[in-house]
Amino acid sequence: MIIDKIQNGIVIDHIKAGQGIRVFDWLGLGKSPHTIAFVVNAASAQMEKKDIIKIYDTISINFELLGLIDPNITVNIIENQEIIKKITLQLPERVENVLICKNPRCITSTERYIPHVFRLTNVVTQTYRCEYCDETRTAEDFR
Repeated sequence: MIIDKIQNGIVIDHIKAGQGIRVFDWLGLGKSPHTIAFVVNAASAQMEKKDIIKIYDTISINFELLGLIDPNITVNIIENQEIIKKITLQLPERVENVLICKNPRCITSTERYIPHVFRLTNVVTQTYRCEYCDETRTAEDFR
């Protein structure tokens, strides 16, 4: 299989094997007009196996969402076949309308216009807390 170098675009790398489809779907790449290469179970010295997404153009990406999916993902911005910027993701400090509060007494359950806002409270356990009712969720709940 030959996948050409990218002249200009984005490479989303170090995606945990099997999770690439989630990244692909969450970013809406199936509806994108751009050429996209999606590699599943590529050999990796660091991870044994990984998924990779190559987007043959520059597009806007929600890095917080990617960090919530997998904080170990790296994003390479390519110009003239060279990496000009390497972005290492991390868990976002605050997420809005990504995690949903399941507490029936939370104001977000009755007032539909209020956004579901969660703040990171524990990096190790990847725990988030609802800003309104203190209900906890983990990043794993999103995945």
